[in-house]
Amino acid sequence: MHHQLQGVPIFAGLSDEAIDLMVKHAHETHTKPGDCIVREGESGNRFYLIGAGEVRVVKQLGTPQEVELARLGPHDFFGEMCILETLPRSASVQAITAATTHALSSLDFLYLYEKLPAEYGILVLNLARDLSRRIRHLDEVFTARGW
Repeated sequence: MHHQLQGVPIFAGLSDEAIDLMVKHAHETHTKPGDCIVREGESGNRFYLIGAGEVRVVKQLGTPQEVELARLGPHDFFGEMCILETLPRSASVQAITAATTHALSSLDFLYLYEKLPAEYGILVLNLARDLSRRIRHLDEVFTARGW
C-alpha cells in the first residue's frame, strides 16, 4: 500500500512518515461488478484509492438522466472532497469490475494535519491542483457535448 500511495498525485512530495501514517489508517474493501461503492446524495467522509479493478463515476445512477463522468482504475482515487468539506456525495461510484479500494476517513486526514501540518499543506495543495485538472476536463467534455 505504501508504494501505491507514492504513485498517487495528491500524495506526491509527502515524506515517508506521512505516507506511513496514511497507510496505517487505511481500510481495504473488496467490491463485485455492479456494486455501488458510494451513492450520490449520501453523506460520506471517506476518500478511496483504487488498488485494483475499474469503477465509474456517475451522476443520477440508474435513472434515464444517468451521466457517466469518468472511469477510474488502479492508482486513481475518488471521494477527495471529503478532505475539504462535509457535504453529501456529488456523484455515485459503481464498480465495473471486481475492485479493491483502500479507504481513509476525513478524521485520518485531520490526524495528519495535527501530527504533520506541513505535510498536510502539501497534500491540500496537491488536491487543489488535481481538482482544478478534473474541473478543466469536465468543462472540455461538456463543451464538446454542447451543454
